[in-house]
Amino acid sequence: QVQLVETGGGLVQAGGSLRLSCVASVASEDTFSIGPLGWFRQAPGKERVPVAVISRDSAGTFLSDSVRGRFAISRDSTENTVYLQMDSLKPEDTAIYYCVVGRTGTDVHGIWSRWKVDYWGQGTQVTVSS
Repeated sequence: QVQLVETGGGLVQAGGSLRLSCVASVASEDTFSIGPLGWFRQAPGKERVPVAVISRDSAGTFLSDSVRGRFAISRDSTENTVYLQMDSLKPEDTAIYYCVVGRTGTDVHGIWSRWKVDYWGQGTQVTVSS
């Protein structure tokens, strides 16, 4: 069993910044090995979509077209933590942001397509006011 806990959400004005964090905890009796990590988001009335994914060795990162140039994903593998730095926020970035994880050996494309996501976090609300 893997637990993902997201923090850092909140209310911010357009043009502002937020930094989301997600800590992945693996139960002591579990043999799950953390691989790619990522973020999805779901706006009210819309489907859940990928925002950013990072490979296990941080060599590969993917960002959606809508956030590229404004958001950055990074990870601290020693702490099993993934971050999403969000700058120049827009009202259309308002959504619940979910942290996801795949096991070691999973390709980042599998996470991006959500087919290979093994666990989801509970989500953190980000609200951007105009």
